[in-house]
Amino acid sequence: LGMLSKSVFAVSFALILLYINLFIEVEGIGVNWGSQASHPLPPATVVRLLQANGIRKVKLFEADTKILGALSRSGIQVMVGIPNDLLAPIAASVAVAERWVSQNVSAHVSSNGVDIRYVAVGNEPFLKAFNGTFEDITLPALQNIQSALIKAGLATQVKVTVPLNADVYQSASNLPSDGDFRLEIRDLMISIVKFLSDNQAPFTINIYPFISLYNDPHFPVEFAFFDGTGDPINDNGRVYDNVLDANYDTLVWSLQKNGFGNLSIIVGEVGWPTDGDKNANMMYARRYNQGFMNRQRVGRGTPMRPGPLDAYLFSLIDEDAKSIQPGNFERHWGMFYIDGRPKYQLSLLGNGNGLIPAKDVHHMGKKWCVLAPSASLEDPQLGPSVGYACDHADCTSLGYGSSCGGLDLAQNVSYAFNSYYQVSDQLESACKFPGGISMIVTRDPSFGSCQFKVMIKSDSSGGEVSTKMCLTRSVAVLLLLLMCMYIVL
Repeated sequence: LGMLSKSVFAVSFALILLYINLFIEVEGIGVNWGSQASHPLPPATVVRLLQANGIRKVKLFEADTKILGALSRSGIQVMVGIPNDLLAPIAASVAVAERWVSQNVSAHVSSNGVDIRYVAVGNEPFLKAFNGTFEDITLPALQNIQSALIKAGLATQVKVTVPLNADVYQSASNLPSDGDFRLEIRDLMISIVKFLSDNQAPFTINIYPFISLYNDPHFPVEFAFFDGTGDPINDNGRVYDNVLDANYDTLVWSLQKNGFGNLSIIVGEVGWPTDGDKNANMMYARRYNQGFMNRQRVGRGTPMRPGPLDAYLFSLIDEDAKSIQPGNFERHWGMFYIDGRPKYQLSLLGNGNGLIPAKDVHHMGKKWCVLAPSASLEDPQLGPSVGYACDHADCTSLGYGSSCGGLDLAQNVSYAFNSYYQVSDQLESACKFPGGISMIVTRDPSFGSCQFKVMIKSDSSGGEVSTKMCLTRSVAVLLLLLMCMYIVL
């Protein structure tokens, strides 16, 4: 066909290679997708959000039928979770485990084409705060789910795991090489690790430098990030300049000391919140998550485990109905607001572009509920009304050091009233607090960094998810054809 045709083929070949490399580059990006929101985005909208941002893996905390349905044939790998409150019945009965696997794994894999790779049995069941509640039932539940997967013929494709908090191991000297499993659960941990190893399943660990900082005001802040500006730890020649590497390798040493040094590890949760605490802010969240993604992109691992980590960012979207028992920050881990808007500039793909927002999201009208100008701040109805509003809505941004921590008393009241009004779908009755102390306005009362929300319209529909994975396969086929034609020419 001549040199011109060969040049065209060469250019096409290069473009297709570039296109495919984009997908290879982001293959390891995973996120946690939680659903504890008063007004969640439609699952199909979220799936399109994942695809638009090159996210190829999701970790779910439960087996939500609508979410799994939206993930059908999406090209996204799935870790589906079993909540802690289901561990007891599953541990007590293989039949219950088989029924759970049939309904929540087999049905979606076979009928809907959902690419389920893992079942997460429980979520941090050995937290010290649980006082041993789940210690006797987690391993039996794990065993029964594995038996159910074997019976369903899925044990090769779908692996079991238990997402654990990093408090299951420790180091008396703070050196990773002194790491071992926590004494009171050491025998249990070794049994679980052996079970995972026997079934070629991974160890899943959640690592949170933010929590270290939250729990210890004297924690060295710079050591939480990946800039290399903190004081390093030298562990027999292995140098650690951030807490994630040190924590991860403490686990590696714990596994190695007990005979399982080659067990694969997944970081189930890693991230930084943006509100609800003085150290939970946009600047720190971007610094942490971008630093983590930068090291992933260049393939940096830890001193004990070189290479990029298999990890899931925590989390995708804010959850305004999540428990705040651990702290007000719990509702603000998302890279995106509850309506799918990016919070800050974050490049996941390494191309300098930021996050892509969710499409076709519809908000309610531009109306807010605020303290009436005629209301007295001495009104005895004020305190109980604010308490009621915050008990039924989200006021976590009002705390010290949070995005709305600088409001005056009247603005605090307005924020609380509006939060309740928005969660209540802007019902007129939701802005009728006793004594006529509230009113609806159409002028945005947001102040500085404090945003007064307008809630999204909650809608279970979302349309069909995109066919990006099919396109990717088509491109691969086209690449092969071009290669063959180029060779013939």
